[in-house]
This record gives sequence, structure tokens and C-alpha cells, in this order.
Amino acid sequence: MENAINALNGIIWSPVLVGLCLCAGLFFSVRSRFVQLRMIPEMWRLLFQKKEDEVGLSSFQALSMTLASRVGTGNIAGVATAICFGGPGALFWMWMVAFLGASSAFVESTLGQIYKEKIEGQYRGGPAFYIERGLHSRFFAWIFAIVTILASVFFCPGVQSNSIALAWQEAFGLEAEITAAVVASITCFVIVGGLRRIALFTAWIVPFMAQAYIVVALIIVGINWEQIPAIFGLIISSAFGADSLTGGMLGAAVSWGVKRGIYSNEAGQGTGPHASSAAAVSHPAKQGLVQAFSVYIDTLFVCTATGFMILMTGCYNIQAPDGTMLYEGIKGVFAGPVYTQTAIDRLMPGWGGPFIGVTIFFFAFTTILGYYYMAETNVAYLNRYLRKPVMITVCKAIFIGTVAFGAVKASSLIWTMADIGVGTMAWLNIIAIFLLQKPAFKALKDYEVQLKSGANPVFHPEKLGIENASYWEGSRAEANLAVEEEAGVDNLTGLDPKNPV
Repeated sequence: MENAINALNGIIWSPVLVGLCLCAGLFFSVRSRFVQLRMIPEMWRLLFQKKEDEVGLSSFQALSMTLASRVGTGNIAGVATAICFGGPGALFWMWMVAFLGASSAFVESTLGQIYKEKIEGQYRGGPAFYIERGLHSRFFAWIFAIVTILASVFFCPGVQSNSIALAWQEAFGLEAEITAAVVASITCFVIVGGLRRIALFTAWIVPFMAQAYIVVALIIVGINWEQIPAIFGLIISSAFGADSLTGGMLGAAVSWGVKRGIYSNEAGQGTGPHASSAAAVSHPAKQGLVQAFSVYIDTLFVCTATGFMILMTGCYNIQAPDGTMLYEGIKGVFAGPVYTQTAIDRLMPGWGGPFIGVTIFFFAFTTILGYYYMAETNVAYLNRYLRKPVMITVCKAIFIGTVAFGAVKASSLIWTMADIGVGTMAWLNIIAIFLLQKPAFKALKDYEVQLKSGANPVFHPEKLGIENASYWEGSRAEANLAVEEEAGVDNLTGLDPKNPV
């Protein structure tokens, strides 16, 4: 069985998918005139539109839910795995796929907003919705919805609980079975509360955990500041096969960097649009820009912090594609959170294990919640036709079981299963957004024109020739804009108009 899973993973994550991810990001970057660079000030401003309406979420809550999915074990264990099997140069290719992927994230999240729907009192959207409405292919949409449910419920959650179990065993000596019971119980409590409880939990936890982790990383990098030029040199030379130690690993560096980069930041994978569609904004491009910025937070900040800590302290191994060990900084340790725990412990004795044990719990647990929300959204999509409310209950029960299962299984199998889920979604979604890119770029152009005129942009799809965007028909954009302005925040200046100083 395990051999079959490995074989399937090799087919899905062939060089074709690696190239497709990079080419898609490059294409969207060029077509948008590198929106991920030009619009950074606007992205930052949009993060703090505070008000939500009675149904939707604020931009920040939607960002937090997206980061809940993105900022997870990929930022700690995933970076360690990329360095182990791709060499230090894999970190460069993680940066590259994040920079290019930010444009893909903009396109998919803008499409999610354009074609979202209101179902049972909640905003729902994502690739299944924009595939059906934009590409007029219910068959393709159903395939994506089913694949996403399988990935979110069966394939991906286990790697998060598995990393928690490994970190807690290293830090606190807890058996995997105990960790499984604890994590499954907390998961049950939060997801039973629905979207609001998930959004509230992630909006509080995600900023805190990311800031704490980056602060510790900055302390370690600051202590070793004299190594920064050498580390940059090592990453760049290894990325292009020029390093003497990893000279024969160019293909592995690209492959593992892109694979773990996509797993970490999820740009183009189709996960981001699920949460971004829940935001109540006056124009779809607003949430597209916010989600593009989230890719930077995930990879350029958090993943880089992990990579620098590991490389500066030498707490990593490098394994060649043929299985030989090229470098062994931590003998007998499989790639995972232990690399980061050991790195911190080198400079802060006694702190590394407990700190990463706590950090990875929050990183991984919020990702678990993100996966559940994606599964629930796609079940809701299918339920528009199947009318089987019990599907949500069944989904919750199986999801909790998968979380417990992942904590007690071998990490190599769990990571391979996660790669299959991520890769399959990426294949389907990248094809979809290539075919459906036009409405997203119409929305971007419309947004920029209105912004330059001094207006707070509103969206009317009928004026742009965009069909089947029924949520936005009529006065919906103006209604959302009124809700934003009730928050007391001038969306063009970021100031309170009642107290501008």
C-alpha cells in the first residue's frame, strides 16, 4: 500500500507540475504588471478594514483564516524537509515560488470573491464555485469539490497532528496516543462551533504565534549576524548547483523548494479562495490583494526565519537523491520539527524543545481548522444539489478521526499523503485559473481606475461584462461599502474621519 502511495505521489509531483506552478506565477505576474510589487502599500492598507457585516468576515479575519491554513507545519517541518532533500538552495526556490505565486493567489482569491454565493446564512466560495459559474462546467467543479474534500479530510490534516506529536514527544516526552486524544478533542470543540468560532480563534492566535516565532528567530539571527552573508551565499550557490557539496542536487533543490513552497504558502493550490470568499468587501480585488500579501507573510517571513535558524546553527542533514548522506549535522534524526527545536536549543539551552512544541501546536492546529473549513465549504457546494445535511456531520466525524490517526502514524507516510492532496488540488486549480483569468484582470483594472479617481472602489460585474456573478448584482457593492464606512475607517487614508489626527 505504501509503495502505491509513493508511486502515485511521484506521478502527481512530476517535473511537469513543478514547472506549471512556476510558469503560472510568472505568467500572472507579467500580465498583472507584477501586482505583487506595485500594490504592496495598498495590500497593507486593506489588511485593517475592520468592520464585517452580519454575515461576512472582515478582511483581517479572512486573512487570519487563510494564514491559519498557510502558516503550519510547512513553515517548520516543511522547511527542514526541503533543506534535507533539496539542500540549502531549496530555500531560494521557496522564495521564488512565493514571489511568483503571490500573483496566482491574487487571481484565485479575486475569482473566489467574484463568484461567491450566500448559502445558509454564510458566504461560500472557492474553485468549485468559480469553475461552475465562470467556466460553465459543473462536472469539472464537482471533481474539484470532491478532490478538495478528500484532500482536506483524508490526506492533509494528518501531517499537522503528526508534527504536533513529534514535537511534543521531543519537548515533553508525551506518547503519540495522548497527543492524538488531546488534539482531536480540541478540534472537535472548535469545529462544532462553526465558521464564527473558527474565525474568532484564528484571528486571535495567528498574529500572536507568528510574531512570537519571528521574534525568537530574529534574536537567533541577530546573535549570528556575522553569518548572514555566508548563509545567503550558501543558499544562492546551492540553488543553482554551484555549491561543492550539493552540486549534483540542482533538480532536487528546485523540486523540493517548489513542492514545500506550494505546501507552505498554498499559492495557486485553490485553498486561499475558500476563506477569502467569506470576507464582506465592496470589490473583489480588495480581498485578492490581501491574500497576495498573505503569501509573503507565510514564506518570506516565517519560512525564511526557520531556514536561517537551521542553517546558521548547522542543525540539519542533507541527503542526496540516491540516499547517501552529504551532510549530517544531527545524526540519526529524520527531517522535521526536531531540526528547528535543536537549532533553538543550541543558543537557548532548554528552550528549543518546549518553545517549538508550543509554537508548532498553534501553527499546526490552526492549519487543521483551515482544512476543515475548506472541506465544509465544498460539502456545502455539493449540498446545493444533494440536499444531504448529514454530510456535514459525517465530514466532521471523519475529519476528527483523521487528525487522531495522523498523530500515531509514521511521518514519512503522512507527508506523502499530504503531498498527494496538495498536488492534486494544484493541478486542477491552476488549469482552472488559467482558463478563467480574464474576469480577475478585469476586476484589477477596474479597481485601479476607481482608486486613481479618488473613489473607494465598488464592483458592478455587469459594467465589466462579467456574467454569473449574481452575488454582486444590484446594490450589493454599495451595501458592503456602507458597512465598511460604518467602521469609522476611511478606506482611502486609513484614518478615522471623525478623528483624523
